[in-house]
Amino acid sequence: MLRKSKRYLSLIAIVLAALAIAACGSGGDSTADKTVAASVNGRKIMSSEVDRIIHQQMQGKESELSSHDLAQARLQVLEKLIQREVLFQRAEAEKLLPTEEQITTAINQQKQQGGVTQEEFDRQLKESGMTNEGLREEAKKDLSIGSLQDKYAGKITISDREVEDYYNGNKQQFVNARGASLAVIIVDPADNSAQGITNDAKGEAEAKAKIDDIYQQLKSGPSDFATLARAKSEDQQTLLRGGDLGFFSEDGMKQAGLPKELIDLFMGPMAVGGITEPKLVSNRWYIFKLQEKRLQTENLTLEGQYPGGEPVRHRITTALTNQRKEILNAALVTVALSEAKVVNNLAGDILGNPSNLGLRPASAAAKPASSPAATASPTPVAKASASPAKASSPAK
Repeated sequence: MLRKSKRYLSLIAIVLAALAIAACGSGGDSTADKTVAASVNGRKIMSSEVDRIIHQQMQGKESELSSHDLAQARLQVLEKLIQREVLFQRAEAEKLLPTEEQITTAINQQKQQGGVTQEEFDRQLKESGMTNEGLREEAKKDLSIGSLQDKYAGKITISDREVEDYYNGNKQQFVNARGASLAVIIVDPADNSAQGITNDAKGEAEAKAKIDDIYQQLKSGPSDFATLARAKSEDQQTLLRGGDLGFFSEDGMKQAGLPKELIDLFMGPMAVGGITEPKLVSNRWYIFKLQEKRLQTENLTLEGQYPGGEPVRHRITTALTNQRKEILNAALVTVALSEAKVVNNLAGDILGNPSNLGLRPASAAAKPASSPAATASPTPVAKASASPAKASSPAK
C-alpha cells in the first residue's frame, strides 16, 4: 500500500488526536513555563510548548520517563519545532500563506475525520491547553508548509522509462494475490465511549443483544451493511469507512488472526455479498461481509489494474513521486536551516549542565535510566517525533 509523503511535526494533528483521550491536558496559563527553548530569526519557541507536546504524546505519563529519556524527548521535539518554524518562515517569505477561509476549512475537515461534535471538540481543546486562536495559528503553519512543499514537489517528473525499469526490476511485487475483500461490523463489550463511540454496548450481555439485533436487521430487512456499520459499529478505525477493511490475501487473513473456519468460509462456499453470523473473536463480536473473492493468484502486467481499478503504471508513478518528495522535503529543511539564525537554548543548557541534562528541578525527579542500554534506543516520544520515514514500495 502506498504511503503519502509525511508533513513535518503538526501541532493541529497532535491536538486533534488528543480528542480521543479523556483527560489529556493539565495546567493553565498561570503555571506555564516562560522559558525560551529556542528562537528562529528572533521568533521564540517556548519550553512550555515542548513539554505540552510531550505531555500529549505520553498521555500524561511523562513522569514515568527517565531523566535521560525526558531530555532526549525534549531535544527531538524541539528539533522538529525548529524545523517547522524555519519552513513556515520560508513559506511566509515566498508568500504562500493561506486565507482565513482555508484555515477554517482545514480545521473543519479535521473535526469531521475525528468524528467529534463541536461541543466535544471545544471541551477537549480547552483541556489540551490550546485556544481556538492557537489552533488556527498552527493550522496556518500546516497549510503554509504544505504549500511550500507542494511548490517544489510540483517540479517532479517521472519518466515512462523510470516506471518501466521499476516494474521490470520488481515484478515479484506486482500480483493480485488469492484472497478476499472484507467489511465488518464490530461490537465490543468494553466501554468505548471515551473514543467517541455512540450507542456503545457495555458488558457481555448488552454486546450480545446488540450484535444479534444488527444481524437480524441485515438478514430480514433492506438495511445496508455500510450504513449500519457507520451507525452501530464500535470500531473507530473502520466505522467511518462503512466497515470496509480492504483486501486481504489468504496469508494476510491468517496474520490478522482470523479463525481458520472463517478463512475457509470466505475462500470456499460463501458467496460474494454474503454475511457471516455473529462471531466472537478475542472478546469482541464480529459480523463480516464478503465483498470480493479471488481464488487464484495472478501476475499483474504494467498496463494492468489493481482491484478497484487503479492502473499499475499509476501506482508506480505515485510511489516514485512520493519517494522523491521525501528527498526534496529533507533538502528543503536543510537549506532553510542553513539560511536561518537558530539559537537552541535547551541544547545549550544541557551542554552547560550535563549532571542533570539541563532539566529543571521539578522534572529532575524523574526516575533514572535503568541501564546504559536504555540510552541507545529512543523513547516512544522520540520515535513519534523522528524524521519522516521512507515512502513504501509501489506494490504490496
